[in-house]
Amino acid sequence: MASLQTTATLSYSSSLRKVKDAIHVPKPARVTYSVPKVTRRKLQVEELINGSVDSTPLEKNAITTHIYEGLFSPSKKSNMATVQLYSILEAVADRIEMHKNICEQRNNWNTLLLNSINMITLTATAMAGVAAATSGDTTPLLALKLSSALLFSAATGMSLITNQIQPSQLTEEQRNATRLFKQLHTQIQNIIALGNPTEEDVKGSMEKVLALDRAYPLPLLGAMLDKFPEKYEPAVWWPSSQFQRRSRTQESNNGWSEDLEMEMREVIEVVKKKDIEDYERLGNIALKVNRSLAIAGPLLSGIAAVGTSFVGNGSWAALVPLMAGSLASVVNAFEHGGQIGMVFEMYRNCGGFFTLLEQTIQATLEEKNLDKRENGEVFEMKVAMKLGRSVSELRRLASKSASCRMKGITVDEFASKLF
Repeated sequence: MASLQTTATLSYSSSLRKVKDAIHVPKPARVTYSVPKVTRRKLQVEELINGSVDSTPLEKNAITTHIYEGLFSPSKKSNMATVQLYSILEAVADRIEMHKNICEQRNNWNTLLLNSINMITLTATAMAGVAAATSGDTTPLLALKLSSALLFSAATGMSLITNQIQPSQLTEEQRNATRLFKQLHTQIQNIIALGNPTEEDVKGSMEKVLALDRAYPLPLLGAMLDKFPEKYEPAVWWPSSQFQRRSRTQESNNGWSEDLEMEMREVIEVVKKKDIEDYERLGNIALKVNRSLAIAGPLLSGIAAVGTSFVGNGSWAALVPLMAGSLASVVNAFEHGGQIGMVFEMYRNCGGFFTLLEQTIQATLEEKNLDKRENGEVFEMKVAMKLGRSVSELRRLASKSASCRMKGITVDEFASKLF
């Protein structure tokens, strides 16, 4: 029985081997592909622009050759302007980040200095009150008087420094600078996206950057804006050459008509007589209030420091440091807590906005060549959007201004609905 099983097993193995031999598939031969090596070389920007790069290795790659020819071959001047605009764009992005960080820092200054000065002043006032109620031993009385005098003196010095730099106004300056640099960043991106930038675009963008640097300086020493000028003046952050327009090929009258020009002149009149005059009046009020508070705060704390010498002698003069210290805390809280400097800077920025709008419209209307003007319909829409109005509302305002001027009265509404 065992021999039969062995014979069957051998027969089955022989049959299985024959089947495997019958269906055996040969292994495919390995195929190797040779890829030509491309010589790598560090390309300098000057070589790319001047076209002095050996393009022999690049010809082996059709995609690279297409990009190279599309970017650098057709117009070298346009490509150079694009490279320069990208460099300016990078600098503008860096300035945005710097002004944003400085804004946060100076906002912290305002909060910390306000709290510190008020705490020092109130502590000194409390110590003066305790000293006034102290009788008998002169040693505790003398210690309280000296401590109060030192704290009042420290508060006076800190108030003088804080009122001189006006941290809330510095913060508002950096906020405005950040917003305007973001606006310039978008303008440069639009120029690049439209294509074919020129040297005039590069020069204009550079001048705008430098004008913003002058209008909103970063350092404090030597370059800080005057916080207490003789009179209110609107902020100026645009170059004078901004209104020089280059010639463009347009059809017909470029969207301009006599009615549109009259409409823009009426808008200027409303802006000058209502918006600009109102912000000039408010700016002068804020300047006077801020100057008065900046003088009153340190003066009161200084009086309190001197008045501590009268504490403890039983006279009514002992009330001087208490009253002066309390008033100094109130004045300091109102000035820096109410951010009067920020309000003044906000008025300066709003006045600058309307001044820029006025100069832009005047420069456009003074240009006699219609081809050099911006398209009239587009320009009207931009003016309306800047004033927070629709085009129909802007036309209604101009018509109302013309009728009021014929009657010899002033229009009863402001040009801007935004602020």
